[in-house]
Amino acid sequence: MTTRVSLTRYLVEKERTTGHIPAQLRLLLEVVARACKGISHAVNKGALGGVLGTAGSENVQGEVQKKLDIISNDVLIEANEWGGHLAALASEEMDSIHLIPSRYPQGEYLLLFDPLDGSSNIDVNVSIGTIFSVLKKPEGHPGVQEADFLQPGSQQVAAGYCVYGPQTTLVLTVGDGVAAFTLDREQGSFVLTQEDIRIPEDTKEFAINMSNQRHWDTPVRRYIDECLQGKDGPRGKDFSMRWIASMVADVHRILTRGGIFLYPWDKREPEKPGKLRLLYEANPMAWLVEQAGGAATNGRERILGIQPSKLHERVSVVLGSKNEVERVTQYHTAQG
Repeated sequence: MTTRVSLTRYLVEKERTTGHIPAQLRLLLEVVARACKGISHAVNKGALGGVLGTAGSENVQGEVQKKLDIISNDVLIEANEWGGHLAALASEEMDSIHLIPSRYPQGEYLLLFDPLDGSSNIDVNVSIGTIFSVLKKPEGHPGVQEADFLQPGSQQVAAGYCVYGPQTTLVLTVGDGVAAFTLDREQGSFVLTQEDIRIPEDTKEFAINMSNQRHWDTPVRRYIDECLQGKDGPRGKDFSMRWIASMVADVHRILTRGGIFLYPWDKREPEKPGKLRLLYEANPMAWLVEQAGGAATNGRERILGIQPSKLHERVSVVLGSKNEVERVTQYHTAQG
């Protein structure tokens, strides 16, 4: 019988055998995973738990919050603030950073998260998820400031997401590859189900919201037009389109079988560099994709090299199979 490896065992071995992660980071990731289990249970209850529908409020982005947005945000805060691993948290759903209360011990890490990505899909029972990123608190000054979170994605020490679909799956990197864990509901634990995930360098699938086509910039329009021309076009092969409107679900598909995901700048809000949030969505997903052999850019430069200037900064995102991402990036740089 094959030995089942739990998330806890996987992380302990990363700490003990390879020395790849310190004990405090291991404990923090276990707490995040437990919080994701709690969110998964709430999502699964759906209408039976009274968690569907809007909450009648807006977040800092001006987006209408769902009840599960707020529930998920609260679950992550309550699970993480007392453990002694964190100095502060930041969430897509909150205006500013959340300091660890003084009654709890202070840790050396910073946790950023999108508590429930794809929440527009909640009421129609389509896959959604939680995205998280861990940074080390900069040394040299007491306390925590918002500026401490403004680190490029290359400084992440852990990142991952949990997708709540037919199975609840946690996907994680600590900087030495990508592993996936499936929640065993009978045992109540995440079990390792895939290790050293690799994204094929080539693909025949793209994910983009085609309804925005008339607003795209020329390089994006050129790339998608070439894909749509199929075997008779310059690419010489037929492409399929997939779009779930949940970044977690779309990226999970790419990590599973390859593909390219695009959420580009467009002319609807030309003053904004993109729609997705750099710190809560783009950075953790970009690191996961790179760790799996893929690539991630904003159309012109590597996402993980971008220096954030504010907590809720937005960015264009092109990620997935390496050769396709490089092609889109070349089209942008050729435009000047």
